[in-house]
Amino acid sequence: MVAGFGKFLFKKGAKSANLAKDVRHTLEAWRADAGPALDEPHFHTRYVVVDVETSGEYPGKGRLEGITAIGMRGGVITPGDAFALDPPGADADPAAVDRQLAAFLSFSAKAPLVTYHSVFVGGFLQRALQDRLGVDFRPDWVDLAWLLPSLFAEKSHTVAPLDHWLNLFGMDSEGWRDTMDNTLLIGRLFQMLLVRAIDKEILTAEKLVEESLATTFLRRTH
Repeated sequence: MVAGFGKFLFKKGAKSANLAKDVRHTLEAWRADAGPALDEPHFHTRYVVVDVETSGEYPGKGRLEGITAIGMRGGVITPGDAFALDPPGADADPAAVDRQLAAFLSFSAKAPLVTYHSVFVGGFLQRALQDRLGVDFRPDWVDLAWLLPSLFAEKSHTVAPLDHWLNLFGMDSEGWRDTMDNTLLIGRLFQMLLVRAIDKEILTAEKLVEESLATTFLRRTH
């Protein structure tokens, strides 16, 4: 972690009046955006795959240290459609963090977000965006941690670490990986999941989000 990033990232009581003008304009545009229609076929929908770097395992105790995200349209990872939050140095303008977090909101554009363990990833994002920008961040999540064992029960029917699924699908998961590596690998798993979802008549983003919610609820309560 870059020294000083944590003290910038979590500052309680964020108010719009305290934000830089350009950040306020970005937030206004994001709030005004109705978001994409989710009743289109998957391959007409832009999904955003996201992962985070943190200093701990729990949003209430650890800190968000980085965000990486990539856009996928037509089931294809688009190299130019990518985002990375780079922590500023200790002597940086604190508003730089606000700008980067607002830029993430603008990049995601209220698209469905794909990740592995949305409670973990979303918890850190929610806390940072609430504390810094006053944003109650509640996107549509597609959580592969729960969907993969539901749609690929013949391979594994239990919730497991990400590397378990990477190994099952023959993806190289050896050695150290940064968050962008993780994001790309999650994107590759998502490509496979989309094909299986279509086979099971889960044909739109709306239905996939609903399946993710239902699967998460059922597996946590039974």
